[in-house]
Amino acid sequence: MRQIPVDTNGATLMVAQPPQIKMRDKKNGVIATDTDTGHTLMTVDVLFVMNGNAEVVSITVTEPDISGELAMGTPVALTGLVARPWENEFNGQKRHGISFRAVAVTSLAAGTSKPKAA
Repeated sequence: MRQIPVDTNGATLMVAQPPQIKMRDKKNGVIATDTDTGHTLMTVDVLFVMNGNAEVVSITVTEPDISGELAMGTPVALTGLVARPWENEFNGQKRHGISFRAVAVTSLAAGTSKPKAA
């Protein structure tokens, strides 16, 4: 599958929606997992602001590769972000789009490395 690297230099990135488990089949409750590692896939909606334009994009990342507290508005860094074009047929209609995948999503908020209270 073709992957296109995405340059985030010069962009402001912040969490629009906290991480959520990605579902492979919502109807049957099947959770999506990474084919190489078996880790649970998560989606994080990120506000991507550059050159006066803002857009919310949904980023897929494995659960262990999410670092820090990712509450709404938290500034983040996206490591290894790539765009992947896709095309499928749903109910006899062809659909296409672009999905985004990152190697890691890391909080840039101060104090995120503190351990949580038990």
